[in-house]
Amino acid sequence: QVQLVESGGGLVQAGGSLRLSCAVSGKCGIIADIGWYRQAPGTQRELVAIFVSGGRTTYGDSVKGRFSISRDNVNHIVSLQMNNVKPEDTAVYYCSARSFWDTRYWGQGTQVTVSA
Repeated sequence: QVQLVESGGGLVQAGGSLRLSCAVSGKCGIIADIGWYRQAPGTQRELVAIFVSGGRTTYGDSVKGRFSISRDNVNHIVSLQMNNVKPEDTAVYYCSARSFWDTRYWGQGTQVTVSA
């Protein structure tokens, strides 16, 4: 099993920055990929940024050039640096990991609200 706990959400003005963190615990060795998704009211959950096999990163089109994903393998933390945020970035942000057997794990989510 893998446990994921997000932190760092809150209210930020448009153009500002915010940093989210995801503390990972449990059987970290079974994780194939890990990263961030988000879901705004009335919309489907969408990819924000993830680490895939080989350490490569993938970003959603709407955040490319503004958001950056990083990880601390010693302390088992995956972070999302959000720069130049926009009102349309308002959503619940989820940390998610997928195991090598395609089991998906989710954190409880953290709310990010961007004011105009």
